[in-house]
Parts: sequence; structure tokens; C-alpha cells
Amino acid sequence: MPTTTPTSVERNTGPALLSNESIGKYRWTICSLVFFATTVNYLDRAVISLLKPYLETEFKWNAGDYADIEIAFKLAYSLGMLGVGRIIDKLGTKIGYALSTFLWSLAAIGHAFVSSTFGFSVARAFLGVTEAGNFPAAIKTTAEWFPQRERALATGIFNSGSNVGAIIAPLTVPLIAETIGWKWAFIITGALGFVWLVLWFIYYEVPAKQARLTKAEFDYIHSDVDDLAAASITTQPKVSWFKLLTFRQTWAFVLGKFLTDPIWWFYLFWLPDFLNKQYGLKGTDVALPVAAVYMLSTVGSVGGGWIPLNFIRNGMAAFKARKLSMLLIALCVFPIVFAQYLGQVNMWLAVLVIGIAAAAHQAWSANIFTTVSDMFPKRAVASVTGIGGMAGGMGGILLSALVQKRMFVYYESIGQLETAYFIMFLICGGAYLLAWVLMHFLAPRMKQIALD
Repeated sequence: MPTTTPTSVERNTGPALLSNESIGKYRWTICSLVFFATTVNYLDRAVISLLKPYLETEFKWNAGDYADIEIAFKLAYSLGMLGVGRIIDKLGTKIGYALSTFLWSLAAIGHAFVSSTFGFSVARAFLGVTEAGNFPAAIKTTAEWFPQRERALATGIFNSGSNVGAIIAPLTVPLIAETIGWKWAFIITGALGFVWLVLWFIYYEVPAKQARLTKAEFDYIHSDVDDLAAASITTQPKVSWFKLLTFRQTWAFVLGKFLTDPIWWFYLFWLPDFLNKQYGLKGTDVALPVAAVYMLSTVGSVGGGWIPLNFIRNGMAAFKARKLSMLLIALCVFPIVFAQYLGQVNMWLAVLVIGIAAAAHQAWSANIFTTVSDMFPKRAVASVTGIGGMAGGMGGILLSALVQKRMFVYYESIGQLETAYFIMFLICGGAYLLAWVLMHFLAPRMKQIALD
């Protein structure tokens, strides 16, 4: 029997917490929609890395050309991140998320109609600026729909969509390219975003307006908010970037993203190339090892949300649970420095170590995103996420421009590309530990800020 949505007055009189059996589960429907969007988001951006061998042949690319195209995406993504959080805070999650998905789906399909290297740079830039909306919107959705204790788990679940997208890509894209051509790989994957849009408009609404939500679940979602009226975030004044940048908590998130986001970019854009150059894998042959890496990442993403939740359930303070989890996760990345040595014994040992590191990144990501909703009120979440996302993108640009482009081109020219990959694996192994130390000193207790 359908349950009508109670008014805000009725909700405020309800109990703060009920048993899990009587709460309701509609918030997980919302989480599944965000998971789907994130899957499509990463599928669209991963396609080009798998088509690289085909495009290299057709357009005569070298490592520098591919790096330039990658930089165009990252630069646009970074600039998009800076502004898109404000746009989503202004338009609201429903319209902001939908607009971003609509535009990035058009951009993904547009790759099929490109006929030059410069054209790919333009297409990637358009894809980057529009895809920037996914994570600010997703984190804002999580802040709106989940209490603090569940946010890392919800973030880990939806963030695992990035792994699922990266798994689907190698299992489908080379097959599409080899059977009906590389252009159709862009068209088919890009069209999935329009399927998501239909579901989004059918099932999504903010909790205060969602008729499918029970009173008990509404109260549970807002059980850690002193004033339930704060749920009506659209009536609260927006916060300027300049004000947000005065807080140490903002810089903790910004530096954490700046140092660790580029590592994920490296996995996403260069893993197929590593397997191709190091072990001679191409086309459908690369599908299984790439998919294996991202399958492990999916476990890491969900596990990264479960670890702090388990600590909290055992009586640990939320900030201690988050920080301890992130330290353990950072330590799990370090063995990637031995990937090539292990790969000399067996390729699958290298794949395993890279997969563990990628899984640790996703576990880290689930927690670092959740620090935003831990440290900032809901009305500032998308803006802070956008600022941090921009910083992550800028870190990726610097890594590509100063390290990957120059270093990879140089070592490729002298026939020692494996040295370039070894240096990159060293960078991967140390980035998270450095990020954790900086975040610890900037926000030792991850206290939530007070906005006027």
C-alpha cells in the first residue's frame, strides 16, 4: 500500500531513529541511480584508451599525441569541476545531474564524427567539461539522502560504478571496434546516458518532495542533523568559493585530491598501453587483464565504505574511523612499486598488484569524498567537491604534461619505456601516504565548519 509523504511539521514530530526493519530502503534506490550514472560516466571516458591501438594506426599518433588528447580532457574536466559544483548547488541535484549527463552523452557520441587528432582533443575537452558534473552531483545526492554513518558505504557503492564502467569497456569496446568499427563503440556507449536520464526523472526527487519516501526513512536520513529544517537546503544562502577556501578543511580535501586523483587517471588511460607495450596484448586480448583490475577495484570501492562503518559500529569516533581507514588504504597501494618485478615472473602477478592498488584507490576515494559531507554542511558539499575535483584534474594535467608526456616520449625514443612505467609506479606508491599526512595536519579531527 503506497505511503503518502508527511509534511515537514509531521516529520519533525516523529522519532529520530527507528529499527532497520521499519525504516525503509528507498535511499538505496537513489544510490543505485547514482551508481548507474557513474558507470556510464567512466565507460564513456575509458573508451578511448581501448581504441588507442586502432586510432594510432588511423591517425598516426605517438605517445605525445595521445598525452595531448588526455591533457585536453583533464584540463576541461578541471575547469568544469570548478564551476559545475556551483551550478549544481544552484540548480539542485535533479536538474543539475540530468543536464550534465545529457551533455556528456552527446559529447561521447560526438567522438564518432571526428576526423583528426585536433578534433579528438576538442571532443575530449567537451566530454571532460560535461563529465565534471557527475561527482559533485553524486556526493550532493549522498549528502541529501544518507545519514553520516552510511555515507561512506553509499559513496563506496556508487563509486564502484567507475569500476563497473571500466570493466564493461574492455569486454565490449574492442569487440565492437573489430566487428562494426571504432566509431560505433563511441555511439553505443554514449547512448546509455539517455537511458539513465529516463530513469532519473522517474525515480529521483529530494527527500522533502519524494512521495515514495516514508516518514520513518526521512527521519532516519536526517537523524544526525540537529534541525530537520536544514533539509530544505534550497532556501539557504549559497557560499562563495573565496569563503570556502579560507577553511583548512577545504585545503585538506583539495590537496588529497590533487595528489591521488592523477593516479586513477594513470590507471584509466595508460593501463591498456602498459599491457600492450610490456606484454604485447592488444584488442580483445587486453580485455581480461584490464577487466580483472577493475573487478578488484569494485571490491575495494565497496570495502572502502564498509571499513569505517565497521569501526564506527564498534564505538570509534567517526573522524578516527575515517582517518584510520584511509591510512590502512594508503599502505595497500605501496606494493605497486614491485609490479614490473613480479610481472617478470608472471604477467598475472603484475595485474594482481596493480589491481590491489586500483582497489585501494577506490577505497580511498569512497572515504575522501565522504570527508566533504563530514566537514561541510549540505549546501556547500557540491561546491567543495567541485573545487577538490578541479584540483585533482590539475594534478592529472601536471602529471601528464611534466612526467608522462616528456618522460614517456623520451624513454620510448631510446627503447626503454619500461623505465618510464617504473617511475610512474613509484609515484603511485607514495602519493597516498603523502596525501594522508597533509590531510592529517590540516584537519586532524575533521570538524564540521560553521557557515553564517
